[in-house]
Amino acid sequence: MHFDTAVDVAASPETVWNILIDVERWPGMTASVDRVELLDAPLALSSRARLHQPKLPAAIWTVTGFEENRTFTWESRSPGLTTVAAHEIVPNPDGTATVRLTVDQKGPLAPVFALLMGRLTRRYVTLEANGLKAKAEHP
Repeated sequence: MHFDTAVDVAASPETVWNILIDVERWPGMTASVDRVELLDAPLALSSRARLHQPKLPAAIWTVTGFEENRTFTWESRSPGLTTVAAHEIVPNPDGTATVRLTVDQKGPLAPVFALLMGRLTRRYVTLEANGLKAKAEHP
């Protein structure tokens, strides 16, 4: 399964980045996250976080790609399924930003998970994008 969404944010890329990497505050930004425990601070390459989401088991996410003020990618593994989520901030010429969020799932159980949870996954990614936009535009 692959899902991506993009949202234009009327805030500077730096503002958006600072909100994005403060993962422990995500529950105040989006209904798709109940709690985040940053296991390795600060958020950087190889950092891990335990993410608690409604209707899903808690998962450990490991940062596999990190470019300061630009992007971070993390992945979560469970038997038969690997989920990779990317968060990218694209600066716009007018000083604002576009945020692009993607989720990719692979492994033998990916088709089953997509069938059972694809709709929820898409909903959560959209909630995260819209929550980030609202938080950045109205701090």
